[in-house]
Amino acid sequence: MSDVEQVEIEEVVAQQPVADFEEALKVVLRNALIHDGLSRGLKESVKTLAKNEAELVILVESVTEDSIKNLIKGLAKGGEEPIPIVYVSDAKQLGEWAGLSKVDREGNARKVVGASVVVIKNFGVDTPSVDVVLSKAA
Repeated sequence: MSDVEQVEIEEVVAQQPVADFEEALKVVLRNALIHDGLSRGLKESVKTLAKNEAELVILVESVTEDSIKNLIKGLAKGGEEPIPIVYVSDAKQLGEWAGLSKVDREGNARKVVGASVVVIKNFGVDTPSVDVVLSKAA
């Protein structure tokens, strides 16, 4: 018998109303990153899609290579169950949201690396933001 009493702490996530799609996507990506549910970049994303572990694909509209777009779209739509695809405009912004940056003392992102595609394997926490993002998915 120990003198220390163990108390279980329940994790509470504040569910705030989501203003727009970009804010919802940031929340979803942050939760997936915390729960180790992100595949960032083309190589990791293709592996995840090939294993049918993906729940959502986020693809940058401004990808210069059509073969990259066709590969990701084909893998997303070609499985037993089609995986929804969401399009964003800026690769650097997607990279920052996916955690591909350094953060300075003030909390500002520095040395941001762009990401052409990000795949979510695990949403982590089910929030209203997930519904907002999935409603925009094609």
